[in-house]
Amino acid sequence: MKHIVVTGASRGIGYQLSRRLAENGQKVIAIARTSTSLETLANEDKNILALPADLTTEAGLTKVEHELQNIGQIDILINNAAMLVNSPFMETSIAMWKQQFDVNLFSIVELIQRCKPFMKSGSHIVNIGSMGGVQSSKKFTGLSAYSASKGALSILTECLALEFARDEISVNCLALGAVSTEMQKSAFPDFDAPVSAEAMSKFISDFALNGHTFMNGKILPISFSDPE
Repeated sequence: MKHIVVTGASRGIGYQLSRRLAENGQKVIAIARTSTSLETLANEDKNILALPADLTTEAGLTKVEHELQNIGQIDILINNAAMLVNSPFMETSIAMWKQQFDVNLFSIVELIQRCKPFMKSGSHIVNIGSMGGVQSSKKFTGLSAYSASKGALSILTECLALEFARDEISVNCLALGAVSTEMQKSAFPDFDAPVSAEAMSKFISDFALNGHTFMNGKILPISFSDPE
């Protein structure tokens, strides 16, 4: 049994991922800003601990850190929470850029810093990236801020894999193509993604539990085509 932190757990991939890991006998600390869906999730399985917290705030990060102290050890951290805004570059304000980077990069940086002291040899950090953040992949109009933030997350993954290697903590990034989630449908209402959140959660679950046995510091494209 492993203790696994999943962010963005109130819907989509994070929700399905938390369910799958708990059903597999793992202890899941499910984090999201909204509490209602988390409570529903926790009621489904006793292996899920609902932890409402806004990771872009000091209060939210401190709340998570206090809970980690109670748990004592984290084996896997899955940074799944993200924000996607479809907005043309010239119409995207600096405030919108900062908001996406706060959610998609800076909150992850701070959460890793809070979780790292509780992670031992053999632990695994999985960053959920995007094909939009992979160099030379096809890009989409309106996703400059989102793709740039995910590209930064990819490079962060490579850097942390090197820094944490001495502690035998693996860090990898799964660069996902289009997945049918509420976030994807909100940004692209006319596009039908080829993969369901449930199906993708199975892959991420298996990779989080076993992928670090074979690789470290990798940005792995998870997509049928380039990039969607």
